[in-house]
Amino acid sequence: MKDAEELLKKDQFARYIGIELMEVSKGYAKASMKIEDKHKNGVGTVQGGAIFTLADFTFAAAANSHGRVAVAINANISYPKAAIEGILKAEAFETSLNPKIATYTVTVTDERGDTVARFEGLAYRKRNLIEDII
Repeated sequence: MKDAEELLKKDQFARYIGIELMEVSKGYAKASMKIEDKHKNGVGTVQGGAIFTLADFTFAAAANSHGRVAVAINANISYPKAAIEGILKAEAFETSLNPKIATYTVTVTDERGDTVARFEGLAYRKRNLIEDII
């Protein structure tokens, strides 16, 4: 799991928009992002792409937690509630793990605990070990 954390430190875009990795364990990850003006769209809510990036980053942390390089091959997201201010948290849970494919569910919540987004991700598990690329 330390390897996954080291790998994700290289994610320049996540760092740029202010995503913080809070926790990683086998098949699980948690991250947060403090909402700033740069995250907002024209109507004053958090831009869907910023929320997607938070969910995708958290998915990547959980998918890479087993020490093998895992990359997204499909992702789907829905936004049941708009976010405006505060801190968003994302939690990723592994729902299946096979030699080549793994699936994850990520829930993004606001400070009240309300669901802002629901993300489903499918990861391809490569043969490469993370320790060989960090």
